[in-house]
Amino acid sequence: MTQIPRAPLLLGLAGLLPFLWAAAGILVPALSDATVSILGARFNAPYVLISYGTVIMCFMSGVLWGFATKSERLVPYAMSTMPALWAFFAIGGGERQATSAVLVGFVLVFLCDLQFAVWRLTPPWWIKLRTLLTAIVLACLAIGLFA
Repeated sequence: MTQIPRAPLLLGLAGLLPFLWAAAGILVPALSDATVSILGARFNAPYVLISYGTVIMCFMSGVLWGFATKSERLVPYAMSTMPALWAFFAIGGGERQATSAVLVGFVLVFLCDLQFAVWRLTPPWWIKLRTLLTAIVLACLAIGLFA
């Protein structure tokens, strides 16, 4: 399998920090409480999982759109809009429902990643990177749901 280039690997791992912090804040509420006292209520751990997850899901729509530009077909473009549309229509309704919707959304993004790789629209290392990042994101979201 092709090696993941250093820049996307490092930036991808850095992008996990809010997810990891939020999961830690759920497991150790004092961490979340301390952060809230310093930065404000929107930085409580469950809200960070939901809000940051929504942002990243929409970012992934843009990434997929970029991959779709390698094709002239409608389907890749349409699929690239699905993560952002999922975020808009499905995320909400309270902490548990929203966290569940973010988790399902990341599974759907990963399925899009796999399909785009089948179409050879992604770099050869893409699935290796996305598998690593998605597994960590899903674990953090599962902590938000079940801890």
